[in-house]
Formats: sequence, C-alpha cells, structure tokens
Amino acid sequence: MDIKGRYIIDEQGRTLILRGCNLGGSSKYPLRPGSTNRHPDSLKDPQTVSFVGRPFPLEAAEAHFDQLSRWGFTFIRFLITWEALEHAGPGCYDEAYLAYLRKILRIAGDKGFSVVIDPHQDVWSRWTGGDGAPAWTLDTLGMDRDQLDPSGAALTQQHYGALHGGAPFPRMIWSTNYNRYATATMFTLFFAGNTYAPDLSIDGESIQDWLQERYLACMRHCFRRLKDCTAIIGWGAMNEPHPGFIGYHDLSMLENCSAALGPMPSPFQAMSAASGHPVTAPEYTTDIWGRRIVGQQTLNPGALSLFKPGFTCPWKQAGVWTDEGGVPRLLRPDHFAAYQGKPARFTEDFLKPFMNRFAERIRELNNRTFFFIEGIPNGMHPTWSSQDAPKTVNAFHWYDGPTLFTKSFRSWITLSPDPKQASRGKLILGRKNVAAYFTRSLTEVLTWTGEHMGDMPCLLGEFGLPFDMNRGRAFKTGDYHLHEEALSLYYDAVDANLLHSTIWNYTADNTHEEGDGWNDEDLSIVSGGAGRALKGWLRPYPMATAGTPLRIHWDRKTGILSYRFRTDPRITVPTELFIPPEWFGPKPGITIRLDPPEGTQPVEAAYKPELGRIFLTNNGYEGVVDCIVSR
Repeated sequence: MDIKGRYIIDEQGRTLILRGCNLGGSSKYPLRPGSTNRHPDSLKDPQTVSFVGRPFPLEAAEAHFDQLSRWGFTFIRFLITWEALEHAGPGCYDEAYLAYLRKILRIAGDKGFSVVIDPHQDVWSRWTGGDGAPAWTLDTLGMDRDQLDPSGAALTQQHYGALHGGAPFPRMIWSTNYNRYATATMFTLFFAGNTYAPDLSIDGESIQDWLQERYLACMRHCFRRLKDCTAIIGWGAMNEPHPGFIGYHDLSMLENCSAALGPMPSPFQAMSAASGHPVTAPEYTTDIWGRRIVGQQTLNPGALSLFKPGFTCPWKQAGVWTDEGGVPRLLRPDHFAAYQGKPARFTEDFLKPFMNRFAERIRELNNRTFFFIEGIPNGMHPTWSSQDAPKTVNAFHWYDGPTLFTKSFRSWITLSPDPKQASRGKLILGRKNVAAYFTRSLTEVLTWTGEHMGDMPCLLGEFGLPFDMNRGRAFKTGDYHLHEEALSLYYDAVDANLLHSTIWNYTADNTHEEGDGWNDEDLSIVSGGAGRALKGWLRPYPMATAGTPLRIHWDRKTGILSYRFRTDPRITVPTELFIPPEWFGPKPGITIRLDPPEGTQPVEAAYKPELGRIFLTNNGYEGVVDCIVSR
C-alpha cells in the first residue's frame, strides 16, 4: 500500500477506498479489575489494571473479524491508550498486553485487514473524565486524584452522583472537561510547557519534554513489539488533541470551547477553584439553537485544594495569578495569547512540531509507515508541506453535532455552527438542505487539505450517532428507521466526497443497558453481538478501482448503485465492488449494466455472490465507465 497524491493505492496500482470501523469503544477502559467503569472503585489502584481482552477476548477474535469482513470492512482504526501500555509507572510497560495485541493484530492481518494504530485519548485520562494518559502523569504534578472532582478540576461519571445528590450523569457532559482545570492544564503543559511554564521541571527535565518523551518512548516501545504485525500500515499521533489554555486572549472569559454543558468556569476561575477557592461559574446548556446560560453553580464549595502538600498550581508559579492576601487575582490575562512575539497558533506552533517529532521517532524504526494526523475537533488543522513528515493522511473527525449532543435526530433540521462564535449557529431546514450541508461540511475539509496540506489523502476517522437516542426507544420497539436514515445521510456525504472512513464504533461487549461502557455513550454498530441499523451503514461501494474513482451514488430506497470511474489500461487486475447480499441476494437477483456496454468495449463484469463482490476487468480499455447495479 502506498500514497500517490491524494490517493491511497495497493500493490497493483489500484485506487483504494478504505472503509471500516473504530475498534473498539470499550478499549478506553481496563477489563480488569472487573468493576464497571462508572463505579468509583474503577479509578482505584491504577497501577494494577489490565487491558488484556480489549477489544475482545483472543478466542473470539476470528469470529469478530469474520463478521466485519462480511460487512465489507477492510480497514480498522485500532484503539490503544497510553494508560493500557504504561499504567504501572514511567517506563514500566505492560508486556502481557503487548503480547495480546500482537496476537490480535496477526489475526487481523490473516483475515485481510489493514490497521492504523490509534493512540486514543479523550480529555486526557480516566481521572479527568475520559481516557488516555496514565494516572501517574497527574501524580507527577502533585495533583491529588481524590480531589479532582470535589475541587471542580474535573467532572467524572464515577463521582458525579455522590457529589450531586444522586443525580444521573448528564448526557455528553464529559466533553466539558476540556475546559476544566486538570485537562486544560495537562494539555497546555504537554504541548507548550516550555513556553508557558518554563521553570517547571521534573528530574531536571522541562515538564513539556518530560511528558512528551515518555509518551514517545512508550509508543516506540509498542511499535517495536508490534513490528511483525503486517496488518499495521500506519499510526496516529494522538486522538483529538486539544490546545488547553493555549491561545486564550483573556483568562477571565470562556474560550477554546466547542461544547458547553453544565457549569463552565473561565480559566481563571478554574485555577482559583483548584487551589481551594470556591467560585461561582455559569451553567450552560446546548441544544439545536446553540448554547446559552441557564443558571449559576458553585465549584469547590468545600474550599479543597487539588494539590498535595509541597505542590502548587503551575500557573500560580508562573505568575499568571496570585492569591496573596487570601483573594485570587488575575495578573496576566493574556499569558497564553502569544508565542515568540506573535499570536499563538496551537496547530502551527505546538501541534505540528509534536506530530513531526512523533513521525520522526517512529520512522527511525520503519520509514514506510503512514501517519494519520488530526487537528482540533471541529477546529483548525495544521498546515503541511514537503518539509514535514511524508506519507501522511489527514484523519479528521466529523459528527452531526445536534444529533450527538441532544441524542435525537430529525432529518429536516440541523445546526451549522458559527466558527467565530460558538454560542450561535445557522439553522439548516429541509431534508435536501440538511443532506447538502453534511456533504458540504466534508467537502470543506477536503478543499482545505488540498490548499494547505499538500492535497494529502483524507480519512474521516470518526463519525456516527448515538443508538440510545430518543431515550432508547428503538431498544423497546426494534424500529431503527431513524438511525438508518441518519447513517445513510452520513454515508451519502462520505460517498459524495470519495472519502476513506472508519465509523465510530464497534464495541464487542456493548449492551442496551451499558452502551459502550464509557460516559453513557452508545454509538456501537453492534450490540449483544448483532448489528444495529444495518440498512443505514451496510452498503455497496468500490473497494479497489483499476483507475480513478469519479462518482459513487447508492440509493437505498431503490437498491441501485451507480459507480463511475476512469480506467487505467495499464492495470490488469480487476476493479472490485463490494455487493452486500443483505441488499442484493444471490444471483440471478442482480442486474449489472455497463456503459460502454459489454461487447462494445472490452470491459467485463463478473458477480461472485459467495464473495459479495463484482469484478470489473478493463482488458486494456481506456476511458470512463459507468457501472449500474440493481436488484
């Protein structure tokens, strides 16, 4: 497999369309000890956990990969976390987990899958409301993990009920941790500690270099252990990186915020609360009309300090604020606004250097590896040129925001966010307009990539929808028609842009009661071992084209696939179309029409129902071919 301009090609020179899934949703948290991830005990004794068995038991691997293969998936974004690899302490790698991964990925290769390894994180770690980094990254800064929630520095499902009178965990509120103290501080130090906390060091090494070096060393060790897994074609650098406080113009205001739910402190309020000062923060809600303030809430009413004795807030140490005299005062509201005398740009000044460093360290071991890079979710991407790491793919994410955050879907209405003012947006009305907006949203990323990232290939690395929307009504009725309609619209937009894609997600142990097992999310396309809403995402597509793809259109109502491509007469192996039997059934229940028709030109079609494939052979023909497949 190789990259040729904006295309990914196979060994025969065919243009590939990579289609698959994220595997898997429950890989974000350990399998052992066996307490549910929502229980407070799941955050205890982090050094003793085990991720062996994520995403599924070894003995079940072949069955899961066979199921994915039957559905036409050939590509997997495979989740690992820093915690899973190095939970016992810096440099203490979990060799049992690595041995398990090696066996799983060898099976994936035997089943014909290509894999990109995704070092996954959400809001830094499980102790800050998400997943990713080991607990010791917080311990190193003197953060008392037991005080993260009470001090307002984080908001976790494990402790929410106890701190809020038994109230249920609000939907999707986990994402607001990006604007809470602990997550924002860790990201800022990881990417820009040398700039904004230059005096903070660990064992004589700057905090930024200390954190990054341990992350890079961990991923290099993992790479070495998996180097004989031929399924792996590439690595991601980090899932959904975030700027933290970087770029804030005024620390007394709320910025760098893509989702506002619940109490949302300004950075200065977050810093004050983490050091033991109660603060009153605005409480937000987000719906189809955007975000708005609906009340006020006191954070850290018990005046508890996040920091253990002998430690203090690194931003107080850096002179950003002070509480001398007992009252917090903001001294440098623009501390994070500039870099080297210019306005700070997270993606250019900090994220891109890290990604290049990551690629360099991995490429020392294998210079043929692809790198899948991400910008800020729903935000800026780094520019890229021939001076940056080669063999790179823009692996951006896109979600239908109103559906994701409200857990409801209406095909005739959505909201287009305003990139300049997150509290506002533009209503999109009418099904055709909504569908066009979805397509346009993806097109804009491809256009930007072409203009600013060297026209590299693009992968839609995450998209999907909550299956428990509308209060889980489909679980009771078995009627998934709304899910099918939404997913079909998303895939229509993917097809219109000829995009590689991996849907979020495949969670092997998903149940209707527990969902994906993480922060009440339920986006898995399987539950209880069976596929859900298959008619929305199980669809035909060109897997490999002996030439250049030009247009894909699938009409699920009529069951007609239209595919146009330009042949390359130099390629002798056939074009492959995935034809799911769930839609087309066995021969003779299928009609294939070619333009130019067979006999006029030497393009030949062969349907192999036992493989779920149509093979189109060029036979030296050069030109545009239209292939129409119907039931």
